[in-house]
Amino acid sequence: MKEENNKKNNGLESGRVFKLEDLAGYQKGAVVSRTLIDKTIGTITIFSFDEGQGLSEHTAPFDALVNVIDGEAEITISGERQIVKEDEIILMPAHEPHSLRALTRFKMLLIMIKG
Repeated sequence: MKEENNKKNNGLESGRVFKLEDLAGYQKGAVVSRTLIDKTIGTITIFSFDEGQGLSEHTAPFDALVNVIDGEAEITISGERQIVKEDEIILMPAHEPHSLRALTRFKMLLIMIKG
């Protein structure tokens, strides 16, 4: 059962300590993502963006919380731009168009709740 749970949690072992910044490295000119937890009630994914990289405008059917781990990015939600930095959070509400552009190398934890 432990091996099955590790597969669902992308190899994360229960009870083991990890540093968030070590779970997804930066790659030149790229966006790197790693889903840490994928359950029916939601997902937790870490993203690393090289400077200038981003996600084009899209919507999601669920609320999503961004927890900034490193760097700085511009997040636009329904046309309103916000600059987010290390140790800050921002809520992206369900069904609202949003996009992201890394102003520096940028790393975030995305928590999406599906309920």
